[in-house]
Amino acid sequence: MTALRIERLDKRFGGLHVTRDVSLALQPGDRLALIGPNGAGKTTLINLISGALAPSAGTIHLGSRDITRLDQAQRVRAGLARTFQITTLAQHLPLQRQVELALFEREGLTGRAWRSIDGYPALSDEARFILGSLGLGAVAATPTQQLAYGEQRLVEMALALALKPSVLLLDEPMAGVPKGDGERLLSALDALPAQLAVLLIEHDMDLVFRFARRIVVLAEGAVLADGPPDAIRRDDRVRAAYLGH
Repeated sequence: MTALRIERLDKRFGGLHVTRDVSLALQPGDRLALIGPNGAGKTTLINLISGALAPSAGTIHLGSRDITRLDQAQRVRAGLARTFQITTLAQHLPLQRQVELALFEREGLTGRAWRSIDGYPALSDEARFILGSLGLGAVAATPTQQLAYGEQRLVEMALALALKPSVLLLDEPMAGVPKGDGERLLSALDALPAQLAVLLIEHDMDLVFRFARRIVVLAEGAVLADGPPDAIRRDDRVRAAYLGH
């Protein structure tokens, strides 16, 4: 079954046509990168998929479910998770607690007293496993504000994974991350669950071509090209519109 399918998605802001008849699909386990020049409509498309924006036309399916009219919270519960260009973490909470809170939300336990988290050892164990899988086990008790920015981007990924999504949207995970932390981030991406479908927006072409098994290129809100990395690299239209060589 297809993990995510969008069909003929359109978005207009008055007379401005930002997303133009975009269709694409992700299968379980896909590693898809969405690239394009500034103003191509990449973030708008992610906002449409995640529910931050409502489409002017078109449909979005998560698995077999039509989620076009669901709000963001409903989409998360249906299995869609997203990270953002700018981190929005609780700076004073230890990583372990933040992931536990995300697990509490997933399990529908947030109506209970906050201190009752410690009464759910299975969730604490799961939080430790998620942090460990991203190389954050050694800093699980550390408040976010004490972490390097690259590590904070990994915490965002941990919070998304805590929701057990079927589809993960990564919005420029390398934004603001020092070059020295890039390999660590790439290692974390390589360690994501094999069946998880991942849609990545990224300007770092080294990361894109190392991570993606398929690349979609947007230009002026429309799909310019869709194919494996080698084909995209050789595509004259893509070279002229974006890659610049």
